Amino acid sequence: MNPKAEGLLLKASEYLTAKNYSPRTVRNYTAEMRYIFSFYNDKDPSKIDQDDIIKYINFIKRQFGSGYDKCRMVAQSCSFFYKNILRVDYVVPSAFYPRQEFKLPNILTQKQVSHLLESTTNFKHKCMLSMFYGTGLRLDEMCHLKINCIDSQNAQLKVEKGKGNKERYTLLPKQLLEGLRTYYRKDRPKTYLFEGRKTGHPMSNGAMQVAVKNAMVNAGFAKGRYSAHSLRHSFATHLLDSGVDLHSIKVLLGHSRIETTMVYLHLQKSKRAQLVSPFDQLTQSEQDGKANQ
Repeated sequence: MNPKAEGLLLKASEYLTAKNYSPRTVRNYTAEMRYIFSFYNDKDPSKIDQDDIIKYINFIKRQFGSGYDKCRMVAQSCSFFYKNILRVDYVVPSAFYPRQEFKLPNILTQKQVSHLLESTTNFKHKCMLSMFYGTGLRLDEMCHLKINCIDSQNAQLKVEKGKGNKERYTLLPKQLLEGLRTYYRKDRPKTYLFEGRKTGHPMSNGAMQVAVKNAMVNAGFAKGRYSAHSLRHSFATHLLDSGVDLHSIKVLLGHSRIETTMVYLHLQKSKRAQLVSPFDQLTQSEQDGKANQ
């Protein structure tokens, strides 16, 4: 990659950090621009235009099967970079984003969650899985959950740096407290609830993801079907099924828009089970009519 591109990436990182963007956003934006600059290694970064970005997105879709989220991240990174760092007219319009595919997330039933926990023999991993399902935290939020953010007296957790650097509170299951205390006495984490090999440092996203996926496979679930995020989706859907209102779930999950939370309406079983097809209503009416003749 040419030296000019390296200098611009450093400038972008410093700008994002100064603007108080989360470390994850800094990492993602600079990584995407690094890939693009490497792809157009012989080209001056300021000369890379929208047509070049379109060609790059089509390349990663063909070569790597990149989906909506990846392509949108590329578009967002370019928009930010050219608007704030190079300060040129090139800004990716929202219309340029790939069409989003609507796919319902995979969720586990409560019976499957119970089976998963019973099948997990590693006590630390069992606590981790229980926390994902019991709190609805994202993977990165769970990795960076500090011990001093656990409020056992009020049965709540404080999420210090959620998505978009936002703080919020979510539920802490009372039934988990004794298990967490046992885990704490056994593992003695210093700063973060789930630490990696180095004391005082959080468990990495990758290591936690692998632990969850291995637990899913050991429980007999199809490989790749469920992840840590599936437990978050299950948390939200089961709350909705139990009668919790959509706005409360939105706040617990840390969603910015209610539309994001509304996806769980598609997964809700309690109300769907009460619905009757008009065909069944018609058939029942005919049967009632015959019975009354």
